[in-house]
Amino acid sequence: MVAHTTGLIKTGRRHHAANEDQLILSELNRVDVVDNLDPSHENAATFGAVRETCPKCLHTHLRLVLRQHTVRVAHLFCVSCASCFDASYANGMPALSI
Repeated sequence: MVAHTTGLIKTGRRHHAANEDQLILSELNRVDVVDNLDPSHENAATFGAVRETCPKCLHTHLRLVLRQHTVRVAHLFCVSCASCFDASYANGMPALSI
């Protein structure tokens, strides 16, 4: 039996996402993504951490940033190195657009 809220299998081992669920990250130019560029991204609300880690830092979980007043494009943001990333599935479909 799998507990959907925690991602744990009954034995206590973590359930890993299938390869087709893995996201492909591509870095975005912050100037093209956010208006009134703030190095700490404090002028943009984030909506929680995701499972993907920053490909530059290799340890920081990325945070989801949705479109809002100062944000032109939904993206994933690294709080450690201040990089922005787009995400797509292996089949090329965008992961962050509706």
